[in-house]
Amino acid sequence: MSTSKRGIVVIGLGNPLMGDDGLGIAVLERLRARYVLPAEVELVDGGTWGLNLLPVIEDAQVVILIDAIDAALAPGTPVRIERARLPRYLATKISPHQVDLRDVLGLAELRGTLPDDTVAVGLQPLSIVLGDGLSPVLERALDAVTATVLEELASRGYPAEGLVAESLHA
Repeated sequence: MSTSKRGIVVIGLGNPLMGDDGLGIAVLERLRARYVLPAEVELVDGGTWGLNLLPVIEDAQVVILIDAIDAALAPGTPVRIERARLPRYLATKISPHQVDLRDVLGLAELRGTLPDDTVAVGLQPLSIVLGDGLSPVLERALDAVTATVLEELASRGYPAEGLVAESLHA
């Protein structure tokens, strides 16, 4: 069974039309545009997929979720949540996709298919309201969150390479 599992899945969550809720998608876009990742790393635009994420999560050895996470901290504060603590933080709904994500993780847990190595990284949001784009405080922290995801990957043996600037202008 483990031989058919994907190596590592990085899932960007959120809705870019809901302000800071689009954090996960923005970080995913940066990863795609600026880095070459090992073939074992799959980047998934989870958007608001809800229960459709279940097979993606169940089929992974490692899951890294990127999201705006309400941990009652100052806006823009980095947040990292290990697997065991995820349900507590996802219990507070800050956007429509989180109910579905809580259900997906709970169902995978119940089925015994939630990878032991599951972590969520992100930032404390300032504003989850209808609007295009991240708040300035989250926009300024995008590089830091991207670096955190790259550190998570590297610590598991999946280092990324930055794209050469010249190749972007060719």
